[in-house]
Amino acid sequence: MSNPELIDVANDQDGAQPAVSAASPPSAPVAVTAPGGDAYFNRELSWLAFNERVLAEASNERYPLLERLRFLSISGSNLDEFMMIRVAGLVGQAQRGIDKPAIDGRSPSQQLSAIRNKLVAISARQQDIWSDVRELLADADIHIADEQRIKPAAHQWLEAFFLEEILPVITPQALDPAHPFPFVHNEGLGLLFTLTRDEDAEQIIEMILIPTALPRFVRVPGDIAGPGEAVYISIASLIQRYAKKLFPGFTIEGDGLFRVLRDSDIEIEEEAEDLVRTFRSAIQRRRRGQVIQLELEDDFDPQAEEMLLEQLGVHEAAVIKTDGIIGIDGLAEIVDEDRPDLKFDAYSPRYPERVREHDGDVFSAIREKDIIVHHPYESFEVVVDFIRQAAADPDVVAIKQTLYRAGSQSAVINALIEAAENGKSVTAVVELKARFDEEQNLKWATKLERAGVQVIYGFTDWKTHSKVAMVVRREEKGFRTYCHFGTGNYHPVTAKIYTDMSFFTADPKLGQDAAKMMNFVTGYVEPKGLEHIAIAPLNLREKIYERIDAEIANARAGKPAAIWMKCNQITDQGMIDRLYAASNAGVSVELVVRGICCLRPGVTGLSENIRVKSIIGRFLEHSRIYAFANGEAMPGPGAQVYIASADLMERNLDRRVEALIPILNRTVHDQVLQQVLLANMLDVEQSWWLHADGSYSRVEAAPEGDSKPFNCHRYFMTNPSLSGRGGALEAGGVPKLSLRKGRSG
Repeated sequence: MSNPELIDVANDQDGAQPAVSAASPPSAPVAVTAPGGDAYFNRELSWLAFNERVLAEASNERYPLLERLRFLSISGSNLDEFMMIRVAGLVGQAQRGIDKPAIDGRSPSQQLSAIRNKLVAISARQQDIWSDVRELLADADIHIADEQRIKPAAHQWLEAFFLEEILPVITPQALDPAHPFPFVHNEGLGLLFTLTRDEDAEQIIEMILIPTALPRFVRVPGDIAGPGEAVYISIASLIQRYAKKLFPGFTIEGDGLFRVLRDSDIEIEEEAEDLVRTFRSAIQRRRRGQVIQLELEDDFDPQAEEMLLEQLGVHEAAVIKTDGIIGIDGLAEIVDEDRPDLKFDAYSPRYPERVREHDGDVFSAIREKDIIVHHPYESFEVVVDFIRQAAADPDVVAIKQTLYRAGSQSAVINALIEAAENGKSVTAVVELKARFDEEQNLKWATKLERAGVQVIYGFTDWKTHSKVAMVVRREEKGFRTYCHFGTGNYHPVTAKIYTDMSFFTADPKLGQDAAKMMNFVTGYVEPKGLEHIAIAPLNLREKIYERIDAEIANARAGKPAAIWMKCNQITDQGMIDRLYAASNAGVSVELVVRGICCLRPGVTGLSENIRVKSIIGRFLEHSRIYAFANGEAMPGPGAQVYIASADLMERNLDRRVEALIPILNRTVHDQVLQQVLLANMLDVEQSWWLHADGSYSRVEAAPEGDSKPFNCHRYFMTNPSLSGRGGALEAGGVPKLSLRKGRSG
């Protein structure tokens, strides 16, 4: 297949025009038995491989030290969610005797066994990295102490802090027949103490559950720790250090820290009569879900461990022991340390130039021409302004919007409330099944309803995952509909760290299609006569199949044929098989898949024309872009380009309401294809190749001359906003990426 070999970066910051060597392709195709299970990777093991790539960034010496710590904590929180949802689901299947095999043929029990082996290795690697990073932090005057490593000068302050701030909120509980074993909440930390009463030598076990209101770490004040020093100690270590003040008259024989993870998935019956009430009840049940994992310190007392296993109903296979830190995710608190020298340089996203040219009037800018905005390089504030201006505009009559995740502090929600209070007709489709955001979404729904917003909860059995906002405005020639279509959520926090696309248009046909989609969600009115938008679960899968089949036909006719896709996950067997068929027909398939990929690339007779890579870097790659050559060389002006809310997963294609939006405007088309997507294809500094055996390896490309290996995040951070590039590209003021013919793979 033809591979990207070189990029030209013209008019770079220093005026140089380097040619940068791009990635070498993966090794030659290998023989793998296909079809059958060997044609696919296991979903869960592929996810664990993704988290290993995240974890690898914690060892990336190119990154500042606290950013490495951030990646370490992210790998921990990722793994926790994986256990609470994915592993919990497999455990449930195994317990109910469900033997439905995964895409690779493994039963739930076989998957759990493979996951267990991988989990032990990942946990050990996390602790090794933590040990290294901890030493480097100490060299940088950030000390994470334990009960044995507290400087004498800090002892008095810590003791006072313990007595005043911790002792009043913790409650020791004896574990005996008179004191039933307490409930340990999900992600709960606890300490067990083995004590001997001094007066009669009787041995007892006491438990202290660490309240969630307490932070994971306490920072010693700077004037006590010493000039330029930051000293942290975990709450658990602090309790252990001063435990004698909790247990006067006892000798402490031993202690141990533990942490519990529970099944946190929510199952809703399709026939639920009151969805809101059902969700409130389900959230309460989730807090008491089955224990999926028990983390223990290596030297945990065997007798105490046996009691924990019995009382929590935990199988030994669900126990993870470590001689390092319990709860890696808690290290995120230390990342907040005010040390800019140990973090990425601060980055402020640009407000879209096109909107600035119209004095901030979003609607005026959209009327002139469609706009694409590239987050986080361009500010999410323009999306908020779209709703705010609609709320204040006397000519706006209606606003309709889907809300999947909005965050705890949402300017978008507040703008919708303002619109309703200003007399606009406002409809909000609030998805209750947004995992771990269910409670927040229920709160937003209640607040919106009180303000007069018509709140719709969508389908019981399908999640509404599309990101669509419509504004209907009265103008001279009648009503005009302005639309925002996004690849990411209306979430102000994630919009600063996720790469996503925001597409604004006043195209009447797209507006009509959007209205039909909204009516489908709010009133179950199946849309007829859609002209541009494809909607899951109705026809989105078929639309992508149609485009893949067109590339197959072009390849067989001897025309240029290529598929470029960027998404977060590929797990759907039907979609994978279609891409295999494309490869066998001679279609060049380039995939950028951040996370799970069940497709096996580079297999002779199956996928030799498919390459897959993953980008892991400063920002979380989240945008979904699908491009098809359409009989021309890629990336050409005739290519069919789409943005979407959907990944290529069965759930997105068949069990969620999703939108696939064609990019028809020429300028926007070129921006999405020849800037965003091409930059992802050409990235080498943050990229990993997926090989036919399921392993990943970093893309290696030595820079030519003094130039740096190409980094797509750095490229977009150091160049003008995408929304202003239509004219800028023509003027030669913006670095332009180009694809050169490479060697055959």
